[in-house]
Parts: sequence; structure tokens; C-alpha cells
Amino acid sequence: MSRTTHDYGVADVSALAKSIKRELEARPDRPGHVEILNILARAAGFRNFQHLKAVRQAEARAAELRPEPVVVDLIRVEAAARCIDRTGVLVRWPAKQSLQELCLWWLWAIFPARTDMDERAVNALIVRHHGFGDYALLRRSLVDLGLLWRTVDGRIYRRIERRPPPEAIELIRRTMAGGRADG
Repeated sequence: MSRTTHDYGVADVSALAKSIKRELEARPDRPGHVEILNILARAAGFRNFQHLKAVRQAEARAAELRPEPVVVDLIRVEAAARCIDRTGVLVRWPAKQSLQELCLWWLWAIFPARTDMDERAVNALIVRHHGFGDYALLRRSLVDLGLLWRTVDGRIYRRIERRPPPEAIELIRRTMAGGRADG
């Protein structure tokens, strides 16, 4: 059976030893396992071992809820941004799949949210925002990546509302706001 570990630390080992010594001297018998745990917990400033466990578990839950720092690969974002010109046209399809996905997220952001579109409207939107002549590739890729939903017969399309990854958010911010610097 695996045991849950609980962090235990004291600022002063000497004070810990003195506290344990006092508790052991005050007892006529030898303490058991649980009693030793309680002695250690009290020496560290807790009421007992259960209190120590409860505090440590609450700290662990709080740590899980803290958002992790967002790391954005700016080199990747810039490489994808070079595929999009200042007028908002995807001028070339990158060879790397990771850059293709970023470009698809950029294209996803152009689609209206919560709006059904027929295939002709989807094609027209893609044609307006790409310049290398393969709108069908982009449409299929958007569906395959789970960014667009379509009916089985392919007549109706809808953007799937998802939170883009950090790199895609940065690419969208740079290219949609016109704040990107061409390299």
C-alpha cells in the first residue's frame, strides 16, 4: 500500500530536539507511532499530525489551482507571422506542421463565432484570406484539427469555440492588430 508523504520542516533543529525531549521525558511509557507523529507535528507548530496533514493537503490543492506561467515560443510565432502579409492574407503554407497549426488557428480567428455557414461561404472566406490557391486544403485542415465542425454531408460549417494555445493567441494578436514586424 502506498503512503501519502507530507512535507515536514522546522526552522530550528535544536528547538525540535528540545521539544521532543521534553515530551518524551514527561511520559512514563514509550510513545507509539501515532504519538511520535503527534510530537513531531506539535514541535513544528501544529496541533497534531492530523492538523499537519490537513494544512499540507490544503497547500497542495492551492498549488494545483495556481495558474502555470504561460510560455510563448516567440521564434515560432514570428516564423508563422512571416506567412501572413500586412493585409491579412496567408501568402504561403509553411512546411512544418507546428507552424501550419498556428496558421490554422489564425484562420480560425477570422471565422465568425457561433454562426452556421454553408460551404460556399466558408470557401469565400478562406479565399479572401489566403494567397496560394488551395482553399480546400485549408478547409479540410481546419476540420481535421477540430477548429471547424461540419455536418456529415458537408453542407453546414461552424467554428468550434476553443481557447487557442498561447502561441496562437500571440500570432492572432500580432497579425490582427497590425502590430507585427516583418522580418
